[in-house]
Amino acid sequence: MDKNQDPVYSHNVIEFVAVANEYCKYAEHASEIKGEEMLKIMQRILPLLYLKASLLPSLEPVFEDGNEKFVTESDWQGIHDNIGRIMGNADDFSAEMGDKLDDSGIPVPVSLSENMADIYQDVKDFILLYQTGTEEIMNDAIWECKMNFETIWGEKLLNVVRAGHRFLYSGKEIEDEADNTARDKDRDTDEWFISKRQKDFRGE
Repeated sequence: MDKNQDPVYSHNVIEFVAVANEYCKYAEHASEIKGEEMLKIMQRILPLLYLKASLLPSLEPVFEDGNEKFVTESDWQGIHDNIGRIMGNADDFSAEMGDKLDDSGIPVPVSLSENMADIYQDVKDFILLYQTGTEEIMNDAIWECKMNFETIWGEKLLNVVRAGHRFLYSGKEIEDEADNTARDKDRDTDEWFISKRQKDFRGE
C-alpha cells in the first residue's frame, strides 16, 4: 500500500507522535524542571495531546497477541518519583470522577505524579512500537493507544489539566522536595533516561 494511503502514516498519526514525544521528553527530564514551570508546560501540551489522540484513526488489530511492552515498573517509578518531588505540595489532589470514589462517594486522594506516570507508560510504549517501522506493529500500536486513551489515560490527562489549572491560579506557591539548583547545563546527555531507553531498544 502507498504510504500516502496507509492510515499508520496519516497526518493525524504523525502529529500525535510529535506531541507524544514532547510529553515523554518533559516527563523524562522532570527532575531538571521547576514544579510550577512543569505545570505551565503541561497546561499547553496535555490539551494538545488529548486533541491529537482523539483524532487517531480507528483501526483493527493485526496480531492476536498483545503488544510488546517497554516501560518497566522501575521506569514508571522513576517518572512518578521525579514528578512527585518537583510538584511537592501541588502533587496530591482529589479525583471527582470515575473509579476514584470510595464506598461513601467521597473523592479518593490521587496525585499528579501517578496520573502523569500512567500517561507516560501508555504513550511511551506506543512511541517505541511505532518507531519499529513495521507497519503491522505500528497499526496495532495505534489501535491499542487509541483504545487506552478512550478507556484509561484520557481521563487521567483531564485530571492533570484540571488539578494543574486549579493550583496554578490558586495563588499558592509550590514547595517542592527537589534540589533544582546548580545543575551543569553541559551534562552528558547519554546519561538521560530517554537516551538509555532508546539505546536499550536499539540494542546498542
